[in-house]
Amino acid sequence: MVYNTTSAEVIGHLDDFSEYFGLKKHLFDGILGFVAAFIVYKIGSKQLVRKAHFLYLSMLFLLLYVAFFGVQINGARRWIYIAHVSLQPSEFFKWVLPLFYIYLFYKYPFSKNIFGFYITQMFFLIPIVLIMRQPDNGTALILLTTLVVLYFLTRVVFTYWVIPIIFVIIVGGFYAYKMPHVVDRIHIYLHPEADILGKGHQPYQAKIAAGAGGFLGRGVGKSLQKHQYLPEARSDYIAAIYAEEFGFLGVIILISLYMLVALLGFKIALEAKSDQGYYLASIYTFLITFQAFLNLGIVSGLLPSKGTNLPFFSQGGSSMLAHLMMIGAILSIDHEENKSEQR
Repeated sequence: MVYNTTSAEVIGHLDDFSEYFGLKKHLFDGILGFVAAFIVYKIGSKQLVRKAHFLYLSMLFLLLYVAFFGVQINGARRWIYIAHVSLQPSEFFKWVLPLFYIYLFYKYPFSKNIFGFYITQMFFLIPIVLIMRQPDNGTALILLTTLVVLYFLTRVVFTYWVIPIIFVIIVGGFYAYKMPHVVDRIHIYLHPEADILGKGHQPYQAKIAAGAGGFLGRGVGKSLQKHQYLPEARSDYIAAIYAEEFGFLGVIILISLYMLVALLGFKIALEAKSDQGYYLASIYTFLITFQAFLNLGIVSGLLPSKGTNLPFFSQGGSSMLAHLMMIGAILSIDHEENKSEQR
């Protein structure tokens, strides 16, 4: 699908790149991701948690570097370039956050101490604010949701975190209601045809693509929307092109694959003998499947448009690496638990 969409963009733009450029890059990212996942698997989740503070400081440094020296693309400053290779640190912070949370949870128990809880949560608030400044509100929302799920998993006292969250939602909602662009975004979400040449263009064209697929789809390579009608088709909206070519049946197969990832990931979590293994396998499985839900929800028009990759499917090297590293961590938990059981 990446070759399918990127080759159409090359033909449409008459770029100097080869039509295989997108495919080669995606394969390279996948191979690099498998190597990274294997390294994570061999290191093991327990060792990663022990060194999580170093990983956190590394990510914080990269996020600060992006804030001052990052490359700006389409009005957002989210990337750094190292030897002609782009990296998006916010994607890797999704992988680091659960490790560092569990590290703090065991080293400085804060689940039953309100003062300790608020102090430790500042460590997560700082990088999330840096990510919001890029701006990357979609990733910030995913990270905040991840924290809420971790509060549930680790049984943090409910009133410690739910009251601040309700307060933020109420205050944020009030100020958002006063901002014209936020009201416009909500209106466009409900009626994308109201700004068909602007912010409503992508969601509107995505609906056309998905609807045109019918039950069995137009056929492989026969999408019309990929020919410059649907922008960024290779990344955030690749599922719309897939739905156009493979239809409702193809989408059911795709969703089933993510459900299988969820089933196996949560199975590993439930069978983990240690609480740490249970927490980590659960949250990484949640992160992968939650992002898939968000992306497919946006493409289908059920959720407001926001830049969110489809894990393992969309083009994006940092996303590919981060999600495969999550898989490596989940498999390492399964390996460590089986190893300890055999002893």
